[in-house]
Amino acid sequence: MRKFLLSFLMMILGISLYAQKAIISGVIMDEQKLSLPGATIKLNPGNRYTISDVYGKFEFLNVPVADNYTLEVSYIGYKAHSEKVSAKDNKAAAITIVLKESDSDNQQVVVIGDRLRGQAKALNQQKNNPNITNIVSADQVGRFPDDNIGDAMKRIPGITMQNDQGEARNIIVRGLASELNSVTLNGDRIPSAEGDNRKVQMDLIPADMIQTIEVNKTLTPDMDADAIGGSVNLITRAAPNGQRLSATLSGGYNPIRTSGAYNASLVYGTRFAQNKLGVVFSGSYKMNDFGSDNVEASWVEDKFGNAYVEEHDVRKYDVKRTRRSAALAFDYKINNRHQLTFNAMYNWRDDWENRFRARTRGIKPVYNGEDIIGFTGTVRRQTKGGIDNNRVDNRRLEEQKVQKYSLRGDHLFGNVLDMDWTVNYSRAGEYRPNERYIEFQSGTYNYTSFGTPERPIFIPTNSADLSTNKFRELTENTDDTYEEDASAKVNFRVPLSIINGQKGRLRFGGVVRFKNKVRNNTFNEYEPLNNALATLAVVPNTTFDGKNWQPDSRYVPGTFASAKFLGGLNLTNTSLFEATSVPGEYLPLNYNAKERIIGGYVRWDQDITNKLSYIIGARIEQTHIDYSANVTEDSEDLTGKREVKNTYANIFPSLTLKYNINEDFILRAAVSTATARPNYYSLSPYVNLLPSDQEIDAGNADLKAAFAWNYDVMAEYYFKSVGLISGGAFYKKINNFIYKHRDEAFTTAKFATTFPDLTNPVPAGENWLLTQYRNGENVDVYGFEVALQRQLDFLPGKFLKGFGIYTNYTYTKSKAKGIYNNDGELREGIMLPGTAPHMFNASLSWENKVFSARVSLNYAAAYIDELGGSAFADRYYDKQLFLDANASYKFTKNFRLFVEANNLTNQALRYYQGIKSRTMQMEYYMPRYTMGVKFDILK
Repeated sequence: MRKFLLSFLMMILGISLYAQKAIISGVIMDEQKLSLPGATIKLNPGNRYTISDVYGKFEFLNVPVADNYTLEVSYIGYKAHSEKVSAKDNKAAAITIVLKESDSDNQQVVVIGDRLRGQAKALNQQKNNPNITNIVSADQVGRFPDDNIGDAMKRIPGITMQNDQGEARNIIVRGLASELNSVTLNGDRIPSAEGDNRKVQMDLIPADMIQTIEVNKTLTPDMDADAIGGSVNLITRAAPNGQRLSATLSGGYNPIRTSGAYNASLVYGTRFAQNKLGVVFSGSYKMNDFGSDNVEASWVEDKFGNAYVEEHDVRKYDVKRTRRSAALAFDYKINNRHQLTFNAMYNWRDDWENRFRARTRGIKPVYNGEDIIGFTGTVRRQTKGGIDNNRVDNRRLEEQKVQKYSLRGDHLFGNVLDMDWTVNYSRAGEYRPNERYIEFQSGTYNYTSFGTPERPIFIPTNSADLSTNKFRELTENTDDTYEEDASAKVNFRVPLSIINGQKGRLRFGGVVRFKNKVRNNTFNEYEPLNNALATLAVVPNTTFDGKNWQPDSRYVPGTFASAKFLGGLNLTNTSLFEATSVPGEYLPLNYNAKERIIGGYVRWDQDITNKLSYIIGARIEQTHIDYSANVTEDSEDLTGKREVKNTYANIFPSLTLKYNINEDFILRAAVSTATARPNYYSLSPYVNLLPSDQEIDAGNADLKAAFAWNYDVMAEYYFKSVGLISGGAFYKKINNFIYKHRDEAFTTAKFATTFPDLTNPVPAGENWLLTQYRNGENVDVYGFEVALQRQLDFLPGKFLKGFGIYTNYTYTKSKAKGIYNNDGELREGIMLPGTAPHMFNASLSWENKVFSARVSLNYAAAYIDELGGSAFADRYYDKQLFLDANASYKFTKNFRLFVEANNLTNQALRYYQGIKSRTMQMEYYMPRYTMGVKFDILK
């Protein structure tokens, strides 16, 4: 195979060296020297065409030598351009083309503002991409009031986000959970900072660090195959074509804690050495001091069919987040045939948190016959914090870092061979040092009711003073997780057409990736050696009443040990505290995962006619895993280690069709395949045996990767006045999907089959509970999406023409087969967890050359988030409706003032159990307000 490939390359090079052929390349930019991606460039005569890439660059290979070529460029929102060019023997001509914005007439609207200019860039790329995509440019992102990439992405058709502390974190594409999607940076995977999964934390990356967001809803063979829902590619800023300086300063207000938020960002880019060397630096700093008010409940059902709360929390969170990001990019043009590019990005987010939790637990019903007339329960008051030093400052510190470095080469050999290569290294980690908890427990309280299922609340009829809240527990843990990813890939492209006069290209290449994921936690419990912590009454404490509590002032958190007191405890003083390691809290969690992925692909692009084209090809990926983890018993004893190795390979064929009815009306269809590898911790071979509880919690190294066949169709019509109307449908057949399984009838025979390498602790005749991730049979996912972006240029009068709309709707439905309940019975009519059935975005904007304003709405319907052992225990993520607004005014060409308001609906994060009225969690954040200035210079 290697000899054949070498011979093939030598043949191509030989042809290119002796044929009378040339290369024509260049860059497309606007009058501000900003690159224009997605431009259509035609070379006549000869019916040759190409599309500018994300950096505005283009090239024509294997061009016959001649002096009479005409280069024609078209771009939505800009004037058409044409000029004469020459193709000289064995030369690579480089051309710079500057497009001008369209003039206003009674048929069109000019690109009058930054929003429309950004929308034009996005739509041109989306129009000319061969597969089904959605594109959002940096200019568009900046016109929404979004701080991080996750918040910006929820505006895209078919995408919704799961939130953490009011910020968008986990991405859902077309109703498919984040485990079924991939996130890349400049086409390469980003590792996960979290300890047990492959999710990329989207709230870690500031929106102003990214140039373009590209959502690939169908895959081509040159893309990584692990993206059943879709692949999100974040493209960083490239060196500009001239000098650019941009800076932003802003301040905000968070009513929930009457505290502030501050943001600063800077972008500077220029070119040196007669434009051969380009550099761009971008940096961002954001500090946000906020919090949340939270209520949680756990539900059970008694033998009479009464549902009641067995555990209830009132939680107050005080949070401060600092996000720092820096990116640096270089490109060096060796000559017109060879270029090197270096990219580096470093993201660092610190999250400081104090949590004060009043947990009513051990709740028992009081009966009158079969009716519940009251409850009894105890309250545990827990303070969460960290040590008292300058870094941690008495709060739990969660430090998340993601860094990525890549070197790329782009080369033209002869006149027909285009090659690029990339080497990457990236690392993501999460570190929680000296995380502390102190807890006091009350005596038994009596309750007459728990309110309503939608707003459960426990108010004791007999309360006790602080001296009856006895010391229960003091702990400290340090959690450390990191993931490393190193990869190298190479791509080749040569002209290959089987139809005379039509464009054809053959692409082929390969990739090798090495991944290493490690989690290493520790956990200690501390016993006071005196009475200094005897009761809550004798320690410094803090009290929170229910005033202004979201959503109801009847929720009173109460009194807790102060965070400063907790942080100041000298736990290393052996005369004050006796430390005991608690292996059950960390040994089952720790693991080491190594993966090696080797892939290769062949992709053939062919125009059949001037209107119809296809992409056909296949990708092969071989995956090798080597995992190790612990075996523990009774959460205390390390009884051994387990290691598993496995190797498997998959082939991923695909076919993509594109038909241009006319220049503005496009039909697309695709049949593709994709996979989703199991989460790291789900594959980890750990086993935690709990004979005292007759329970087993275990990983499953035999999990198979999910495999999907995807079918997509899409119709798109592009307006000359920078707009789009589109509609499409999709169907996915996913085999071996993964879900959490609970087997309450786990017998000694099942143990011998499932864990043949371990001593069997399950006595004959007993049924234990096994919790483990399993493969289901298959799931059908289908739906449709429609979108409309339009400047209302058809309205009369200059004022009305300034309005624009942006709206989209996605419907998704799924049916899963092969899911079993706790009793081993097959469940019917189950939706795949994470499938949001309805997603809707809408915004109304108005803009002229100095002023712009926008009101934006984002809606996602409720969906099942995690399967329980039965329908009663299933957890649902409730519907969400966000309303945001922003406006800006240009005082000068380079200076703009802006104001933003987020979450005007005060949308809560809400989960419910089984049925909508049964609240599991409701967490409120209140709106946020921001004002700032932006400075932008282009030369």
